[in-house]
Amino acid sequence: MGLSDLFSHGKKRGESVLLIDVGATAVAGAYVRYEGDELPNILYTRRAPIEMHEGEAHERAMLRTLETLGNDILREGSPALYRAVGSGTADFILVSVDAPWQETTIRTESFEEKESFLFTRSLVTKRLTETDATPAEQILVDESVIGAIVNGYETNNPYGKKIDRASIFVLTSRIDARIAHGTIGVLRTIFHTKHIMPIAGSSLRYQAIRTVFPHEKNVLVLDATSPDVTSISLIRNGFFVMMSHTASGDGRNEANSLSAEISEIAAQYPLPRTIFLLARESDIATVRDSLTSANLEKLWISDNPPTIVPIFGSQITEWVKQATVEPADTILLLMTVYYQHRLPTDIG
Repeated sequence: MGLSDLFSHGKKRGESVLLIDVGATAVAGAYVRYEGDELPNILYTRRAPIEMHEGEAHERAMLRTLETLGNDILREGSPALYRAVGSGTADFILVSVDAPWQETTIRTESFEEKESFLFTRSLVTKRLTETDATPAEQILVDESVIGAIVNGYETNNPYGKKIDRASIFVLTSRIDARIAHGTIGVLRTIFHTKHIMPIAGSSLRYQAIRTVFPHEKNVLVLDATSPDVTSISLIRNGFFVMMSHTASGDGRNEANSLSAEISEIAAQYPLPRTIFLLARESDIATVRDSLTSANLEKLWISDNPPTIVPIFGSQITEWVKQATVEPADTILLLMTVYYQHRLPTDIG
């Protein structure tokens, strides 16, 4: 499923969207109003921690907390939405699902023939269909071509040309089927909205960061928003070329894991000088300490250590308006930006 399927209902001139963030330790929601090319306006936000009951499965605790959050949003947020736009109903619900219930990967698909051939979207679509390896316990929620190399040259417009060879970078997101169906079921019962679509959180945040920081063409992105898994993405020359994951932990173990994963990347590509650090704002200092203790400078050819740039909500506020008393957190802000500037299904 590509992003054209994800948003196949079409974008209206004025659209009210409910954003839902499903994390391992908390769930959150925000009502956002979109008016064409104007900055999206965040009208209401709420976050609720997941508190486990004795003997309760993690999945069940999350869905229970989501139901409570949804009822709070309906009771408190819908009136705020009504006052702003004259209707308290969302046109669309976008659900961002994090680890341990999501998986985001990037792979390369290569095309080469003995004679020159016409490179088309239908050729790519056929290949993606043939290589889909989604297991029964997951659902494919996003598969997008985010870069291409044609005849040895990187390009954003590969289609419609006669070529000898090509490689495409494919961003794939999958979500645990039980979580997807359970989450959609809870939300549909509360909000009676037809258009509900999940997406993997790490994929969403990567695409939003690309929008917020368009001039950063070479960067490592460390997504430590989940307490269990840290995703490490490499962007080279504006292309997303690699993603790896490492188990999060405490202290030296986490530092060693990060160092080992970045070493694997360094064995294949030169490392950029900038590291974007994305974490829950309350955890940024701890994660940054882990990076510092990992002695990452030894992985770079230069004697100078890389620059670690934490991403705070204050860096994203120029992309949104906020009518809420309490400002939205970084994750909800990135979700807001993503929906406004979402990528097309294919490059070009």
